[in-house]
Amino acid sequence: MTWQIWAILSAVFAALTAILAKIGVQNINSDFATFIRTIVVLLALAAILAATNQYQRLGSVSPRTYMFLILSGLATGASWICYFRALKMANASLVAPIDKLSVVLVAILGVAFLGEKLLARNWVGIILIAIGAVLVGLK
Repeated sequence: MTWQIWAILSAVFAALTAILAKIGVQNINSDFATFIRTIVVLLALAAILAATNQYQRLGSVSPRTYMFLILSGLATGASWICYFRALKMANASLVAPIDKLSVVLVAILGVAFLGEKLLARNWVGIILIAIGAVLVGLK
């Protein structure tokens, strides 16, 4: 499959995440809900790695890679905690678009720190995503 198919599937599952999480967080503390979700993700990934024989020796991973994956994990955890707390307080249709401002931030950070290049039309799209996320996220 191409990266585009994987990206579309990611968007579909992210949408399902918002709807299912909104229902699931209604009668539970948002941090505990995040904890349960994290356990499910961990078990699912362990099953995928076992089924596809993709485990790697821990020593085969460089310290730099570990550092960035740990930082990424901390950022993911912070994102999930914030997301679930926002879902606890507001409609999924308001929270999800604001959460998708991450697309705009990724573009800016990708250019600033990764040396990625965007064309003028890409920047127009990023600006439109930002405007759209804010407009959809307004009550």
